[in-house]
Amino acid sequence: MGEYDIQNVGVLGAGLMGHGIAQLLAVGGCRVKLFDNDPQVLSDAPRRMRDNLGVFLGLGMITREAIDEALGRVNLASDLAELCEGRDLVIEAVSENLELKRRVFASLEELAAPDCILASNTSAISIGKIAQGLARPGRVVGAHFWNPPHVVPCVEVIRGPQTEDAVLESVYDLLRRVGKRPVRVQKDVPGFVGNRMQHALWREAISLVEEGIASAEDVDEVVRYSFGLRLAFLGPLATADLAGLDLTYDVHKDLFPHLDRSTEPSPLLIRKIERGELGAKSGQGFHSWTPEKLKQVISRRDEVLLKIVREVLS
Repeated sequence: MGEYDIQNVGVLGAGLMGHGIAQLLAVGGCRVKLFDNDPQVLSDAPRRMRDNLGVFLGLGMITREAIDEALGRVNLASDLAELCEGRDLVIEAVSENLELKRRVFASLEELAAPDCILASNTSAISIGKIAQGLARPGRVVGAHFWNPPHVVPCVEVIRGPQTEDAVLESVYDLLRRVGKRPVRVQKDVPGFVGNRMQHALWREAISLVEEGIASAEDVDEVVRYSFGLRLAFLGPLATADLAGLDLTYDVHKDLFPHLDRSTEPSPLLIRKIERGELGAKSGQGFHSWTPEKLKQVISRRDEVLLKIVREVLS
């Protein structure tokens, strides 16, 4: 068990991840302060949180009264100093830029109480690098939430080279308390656990399209309607056990020489970026996107994921 009693949490960044993190912590009973340098993003966060919770309401997973109570536990801070005041934990959810994160953590260390835990929601950057140069790197830990953070249960709690045991365990305990499914990542490696596996899959998927083996639509169909269906219930290693490790070994011997082993991003991916095909935000990526399609997919994604989560965790 951790030694820190975490009840008051600050979340820095109210964008894609931050508002969802603040929301789930508030629903879990924490008193939350939220801050973003962009006043418009910050002022819009309560509406976005209420919209998110509408999906839970529609599935009977929360009441209107509980939504009002949870949002009543969220306060918007006017600056970084106010965000840090009285906090047991501050979670950083800013852009994936090492230098930016280092500047942020230097400011947090100066403004937060000495016993306040500082966590980064980075999805891949080394926790040790983020904490480099701080006076107390032992109180820095990774807390990698998955998008959308208010829906996906897993959170990777990453031990930096100097992270104290009590810090790691206290954040782990908090996440369990608010209903998440945290895992301990004991070594600070690039991509941690989930993104190492996810991007290995993406590398192979892009390669299959680049080599003309299948279209982007068909690659996605294969994942959605074959092995992807069982991943919510059985992880890859349990699936290997069920198939038989001897069979797994035989397949690996035949297949591994043919898999993409590139150490640089795909030329196809680079060409798309150069053409401005950045995905849903630009209207074109591997698929075409309209604002209506994007809204529909996100809404349907959250609804389906919540149904899966409710079934798997019941």
